[in-house]
Amino acid sequence: MSGLSTDIHVLPGDPPVTVALRRSARAKRFSLRVSRADGRVSLSLPHWAPEAEALAFLRDREGWLRRQLASAPAIRRPEIGGRIPICGEDRPISCGGGRSARLLGGRVQVPQGPRVGPRVRALLQAMARDRLAAACDHHAAALGRSYGRLTLRDPRSRWGSCSSKGDLMFSWRLIMAPPDVLDYVAAHEVAHLAEMNHSRRFWDVCERLCPGYHAPRAWLKAEGARLLAWQFDPLPDGPVL
Repeated sequence: MSGLSTDIHVLPGDPPVTVALRRSARAKRFSLRVSRADGRVSLSLPHWAPEAEALAFLRDREGWLRRQLASAPAIRRPEIGGRIPICGEDRPISCGGGRSARLLGGRVQVPQGPRVGPRVRALLQAMARDRLAAACDHHAAALGRSYGRLTLRDPRSRWGSCSSKGDLMFSWRLIMAPPDVLDYVAAHEVAHLAEMNHSRRFWDVCERLCPGYHAPRAWLKAEGARLLAWQFDPLPDGPVL
């Protein structure tokens, strides 16, 4: 058993807000969250908590919740004629031949059709793998350590991780950020090969690998939600080829 159950509640108002009530065996208190990726709202509560208390908690924080939703970046999708950030620069998206998206002359060229989003995503993932592998190789060599596997995923709560076995995971969305931001996240996770913590020693290693890391770290905190707001799957009612 997962120990998790979900109900839906609609908070009345203008506009109404759909809230997922998630009962969890691990929850010790009420916790209200707005997803940085898609604006979905969830309220976690312990199994023992009465629903009436959870809804009262929600109403008490309605002002905070609506401010968070109002400030969330709008969902965006890649489309021909639009633009998309790659390596921190907005690149035009234009119609191109072939079956895949390519970055040529500073422009993203992609075949016309309903698969624009998935094709652009595949391009970003390939670029991210190349850039992150190069950055991790560089920092690992500087540290005198080696890492295990390097995998790319699309997490919503972290930009990278380092396992106890030395395997590295990164969000492929980092390729949309400025190069120094991608380099910082690579250095951050490689630094965990030496210090599997966030102690002062760990941050000293970060500084050695990525001098001035505070600026790209601050950029990611301020702008990361905009990267998560991009959606690449075809629209649900659109045709699929």
